[in-house]
Amino acid sequence: MKILLANPRGFCAGVIMAIETVDEALELVGPPLYVYHEIVHNRHVVDRFVKLGVTFVDTIDEVPENGTVVFSAHGVSPEVRNRARERNCTMIDATCPLVTKVHMEAIRYARQGYHILLVGHAGHDEVVGTVGEAPNAITIVESPQDVAKLHFEDENPLAYLTQTTLSMDDANRIISAIKDKFPNVKEPPSDDICYATTNRQHAVRYLAPEADLCIVVGSKNSSNSVRLTEIAENSGTRAHLVDDVSEIDPTWLENVETLLLTAGASAPDHLVTGIIEYLQSNYDGHLDERHTTVEDMHFELPRSLRVLRETAV
Repeated sequence: MKILLANPRGFCAGVIMAIETVDEALELVGPPLYVYHEIVHNRHVVDRFVKLGVTFVDTIDEVPENGTVVFSAHGVSPEVRNRARERNCTMIDATCPLVTKVHMEAIRYARQGYHILLVGHAGHDEVVGTVGEAPNAITIVESPQDVAKLHFEDENPLAYLTQTTLSMDDANRIISAIKDKFPNVKEPPSDDICYATTNRQHAVRYLAPEADLCIVVGSKNSSNSVRLTEIAENSGTRAHLVDDVSEIDPTWLENVETLLLTAGASAPDHLVTGIIEYLQSNYDGHLDERHTTVEDMHFELPRSLRVLRETAV
């Protein structure tokens, strides 16, 4: 079996920054350390931190007064920050800078009087945080059908923004529908879908036609990982999303001569290695690593963590 190993794959700069933030916060503060929502959407990453003494919470009220809380890579609303401040919590913000960019755009457009169409998945942590920046000025649209149902008066200026981890294909269909219905809609100054999402999707779109099967490593609640399976399937290649090698069903691999292997932006690479070793041991797998894009993005650790580091010295 040929194993087409997609590159880039796995951790993006925002995920690396978020994970390093929690690791260092644990060293500085020690357990118990609290993280608001999953730091990234990956079961293995979350489980590792739980074993190290991290408590993941869904509300700030679960964080003791004067406790330390890390905000996840997906960002939070001002309401969450204010509640943490009221409880005198030490806040460490691990929000991905690309998500912060969308938050800032939402704030700016709302102040300028625009109503914002936010292209994304309702209920996703990132979307919840963005909506919280201007709750009375944002409408979530998840499909072209949602756009068709919208009714705004001509005097209402409109702008659109997107969740950073969407499928480019899906986002473009929705954006086209928005532009067709509202020709004067204001576009964001630059694409909101993050570089890592774009690069991983491009690699799958380019390589999937060569493969009989695509396996994507990532958790079910990882939006960008789910999108990778959809892109493979839209290319005509069967695809499965797995957390790790234990979830692979051998019947998937029957008559598979070429397998495309990739990973979502929050999936650790050792999980990919485990699958490669399994395929090499059981299916005479030989590796063919393909590079479609070179990534060199790096994000600094958050300023709030650097301040905490300086006070701890």
